[in-house]
This record gives sequence, structure tokens and C-alpha cells, in this order.
Amino acid sequence: MAPDSIGDAELPGAASPPTQRVVAVLELLSRHATERLSLARIVREAGLSRATAHAVLAQLTAEGWTVRDNDGCYGIGLRLLTVARRAEAAFPLRRTAVPHLRELSEQAGVPVFLAERAGNSIVVTEVVGHPSAGWIRPGRRLPLAPPVCREFVAWAPEPVQQAWLATADPAHHDRLARVLAEIRTRGYSVERLVDDSTPMLEVLAGLRDSPITAALRAQLGSVITELITIDYLPDELGPENAVVTLSAPIRDRSGAVVAAVVSCPDTRLSALALSQLGVATVSAADRITSGGSHD
Repeated sequence: MAPDSIGDAELPGAASPPTQRVVAVLELLSRHATERLSLARIVREAGLSRATAHAVLAQLTAEGWTVRDNDGCYGIGLRLLTVARRAEAAFPLRRTAVPHLRELSEQAGVPVFLAERAGNSIVVTEVVGHPSAGWIRPGRRLPLAPPVCREFVAWAPEPVQQAWLATADPAHHDRLARVLAEIRTRGYSVERLVDDSTPMLEVLAGLRDSPITAALRAQLGSVITELITIDYLPDELGPENAVVTLSAPIRDRSGAVVAAVVSCPDTRLSALALSQLGVATVSAADRITSGGSHD
């Protein structure tokens, strides 16, 4: 995976690079909320110069967003924690979902996460357990684009489905259409990979999410698509089936899919075990749907 840094240079299209540098520092510290990070580590992992990182941290610390201990290491401050707790009120879905995610993870014995729709993207917002895939972490953003995030599209109106399919690789259009119908029938999507392709896929996905040209991003997308075997159709299930993730939809009061519960076995499952995990994941998603309005 590409490192989570924005660098000290201005990013193409960045409206405010100084703001992005502040955000990079806060995001880094929040991912290590129980630790204290040295300035050298922050410089390295946030991709900033030492002078820039020091200036950002000095201002954040002066205003209480971060704290600095006697060893010169930094952590999140009480002001940031206070703002985060106030902000939770704006996201009732997460409060509703967390107990059900934990219950599913404990019963199924696999990590679980919540993915929420945000415009044309899907954002990982809650993670229970420790998924083996490095990209699964709070704040991770994925494009709502073929061939992934199918559970967000399968129940959409026909024009929306067709518009989504129109952006897919033409070679996969027919299969994706059949897969969407199968997802509606069984209630969940399955992400599977060609054997031994996971490490390569993660590297390519990291490159695609980095600041690169649109043409190169499109080329990387085509390579990634070639590594993905899109879901399972009923006649493709065998004695053992490679399952990375399994996703079931959460709906708002109008019935639109606004989020998904995603189980992460990342192993081979029998057809029966896959079906049982699917049923459990759908059940958790349905309980979350019925537990709040999720507007």
C-alpha cells in the first residue's frame, strides 16, 4: 500500500496544501491515539519536512489539539477529543451499528467493518477486530465504481444500475449484470480474488489512490479489474471458496442503501459456511436498518 502522506509539496488540485498538512498530522496521531509519536516519526509517516511538521505541531499544541510530553513526543489533545465526541451526534448510524458489528464479529469469529456512502465514495467508518487487509481502517475511502461496492448498487433503480454498469470494463459488463441480480436474490455480495493476487492488488490499489494522472489511474484500474474475479454465481461454488469479504446492505427509511456491514473472513470457506456467514451478515445489517432512521 502507498504510505498515507501528502508530502511537503503542493498536491495537484489541492485547494489548501497547508490545511492538508495539518489534516495529515491529525490523521496520523488519531490512528495512534494511545501512543505518543516522536517528531521524527511524524515527519517520516506524514511525509512532511521537519520544519513544517514542527511548525504545525507547535500551533496545534498551543491550541490544545495535540499534546507534547516531556520526551518531545506528540499525541492527540483534549480539544480534539471533545470535538470528536460532539461530532458523534451527527452520525447516529454508527452508534446504532457498533453493538451489532461486535455481536457479528464475536459470533462469526471474523473482523467486521461498517462502510458508509458519502456521495460517490464509500468510507470505512467503524472497524471491529483486526482485518488482514491493510487498507481496511477507519477513514479509508473507496470509489463507488465497478466492479466493487456492488451491494450499494444492486437494489438501486434500473437507470442508476445501468449508469454504474456503463462505467465498467466492457468485458465485464454482462457478468456484473448477472452478479447484481444474484446479489439481490441472496442478499449480499462476495469479494473474491484470483489466487495469490492479494499482495499485488493492494500495491496497485495504493498507487491508484495516490496523486497520479487520470490516465495512469485508469490504466491501474484496468489492471486491478483483471486481478479480480467478480463475485460468485451459484454454479461456481465448490468445496472451498476463496472469500475476502462479504457485504450486506443497510437501508434508510426510503429503502435506499446508505451503508453496508462487511465481514472479513479472508480465507477459504465451504459453500455452507459461506452461506451461513452471509445469512449472519444480512441479519446484522437488517437489525441496524430497523434500529434507526439513517437519513
